[in-house]
Amino acid sequence: MKLNFDYYKDKVNACWIGKNIGGTMGTPYEGTREMLDIQGFVTKPGEVLPNDDLDLQLVWLYALEKEGPKRISAALLGEFWLSFITPHWNEYGLGKINMQRGLAAPTSGDYDNNWKDSNGAWIRTEIWASVTPGAPEAAARYAMEDAKVDHGAGEGTIAAAFVGAMQSAAFVLTDIRSCIETALAVIPAGSRVAKSVRFVLEAYDKGMAPRETRNAVQQLNADIGDGWFEAPSNVAYTVLGLLYGEGDFKKSMILAINCGDDTDCTGATVGATLGILGGMAAIPADWREYLGDDIVTISIARGDCGRGLPGNCTALTERVVRLAPGTLIANEADVTLSYTEENEIPDDVKEVLIRRIREDRRLKAALRYLKPYSLYFETPLYEAYVTLADAPEICPLGQCRVHIDFINKTSGHENEPYNLSLRWLLPEGFRVASGRSAVRINQENGHSKDHLGQADFVIEAGETVAPVNRLVLEAVTEGHPTVLYIPVTLLG
Repeated sequence: MKLNFDYYKDKVNACWIGKNIGGTMGTPYEGTREMLDIQGFVTKPGEVLPNDDLDLQLVWLYALEKEGPKRISAALLGEFWLSFITPHWNEYGLGKINMQRGLAAPTSGDYDNNWKDSNGAWIRTEIWASVTPGAPEAAARYAMEDAKVDHGAGEGTIAAAFVGAMQSAAFVLTDIRSCIETALAVIPAGSRVAKSVRFVLEAYDKGMAPRETRNAVQQLNADIGDGWFEAPSNVAYTVLGLLYGEGDFKKSMILAINCGDDTDCTGATVGATLGILGGMAAIPADWREYLGDDIVTISIARGDCGRGLPGNCTALTERVVRLAPGTLIANEADVTLSYTEENEIPDDVKEVLIRRIREDRRLKAALRYLKPYSLYFETPLYEAYVTLADAPEICPLGQCRVHIDFINKTSGHENEPYNLSLRWLLPEGFRVASGRSAVRINQENGHSKDHLGQADFVIEAGETVAPVNRLVLEAVTEGHPTVLYIPVTLLG
């Protein structure tokens, strides 16, 4: 596919304007459990309300600019979170305190966290969609790495993958229904988010009224947490606004916000998504003029990187669009941004996107290993997915079970198998109760379709354990200079 650069940039600008409009309009009603009947802004003209939905994405912009698109991972974003993001509330605070204890992301989002199904991650996906236009598989992967920092393997991470993919698809699709259906191909069909979205689609097709659909969604997910802050329902309210609004920006946003619950998040996501879908022409002129272009932050440490972050939507757009060409290349996306030519989008673009989603090896791996207490490491030759069988805790004379899948990254006729020598570096008194000292990573070919090697270990503690116990597995690639060190942190 080929997108004209100015066409693409117009959509990115509309994304941030729409995000600001929805966040400002919805913020005064956040946490309302009953249906609302709003008609528009209750804030003063030109008053932009601060919103962490947009704030956090300014830090991810900085991470992309500083580290590049190939280095983005949950562990890297976790370090940026600790350095530049200030809130301690809810899942944000739990993720931060877990990282401060020594638990790297995404374990930081899994351990002792009863907010894993909440809203904090799917509300910050626009940055990932905007740098991967027309590549929903890449947007979903980035959104998952982001979400795992504070949501681990919960529904909050699945919701982020869905919204990121929907918004990336909106750069090349022309109707919101196709964007929603494309994004459903990204997430597990049995997830609560998927079931909630499909419920809204079916209700809309049956002719159910918006109020009736909203109330049914609330009952559908009444068993999750405290209700108002949970991802499955609020993503469904967003989809409700997008569907029942039938392309009308004002109608869509008001419908979503009137559902109540996390109203700044639903309104902001509706605004951003419709901005991408329709560009600046989709933003009502009076609402845009009422709010203006400024960004007001609430969640960023304004020292260090904060001083150089964009202060308005125009500046944010300029910096985001510079990143897209390189990010598309880094993700091997079949999308090109052209400065001279018109758009080239196939007629069957929805089918093309869904096929790419289902064939993307990295997305399949990310979903396969979306499980509690999993860590990811990468070398030029292979990837390592590390999963703890239980929570990252250990008591005196206790045991920890570790499973590792080593997956060959190379492909084509030139690829080769690899032999790894394995050695644990353990705290005093710890020992390897069972495991292996070597593993072979298969080639990727018709005879070895999984192209992986597996290793299982049981680590046993001594009679005393420290508050924080750091274990390291050394993996030496025979015949190559590549050495990987895999840290595993256990709390005493």
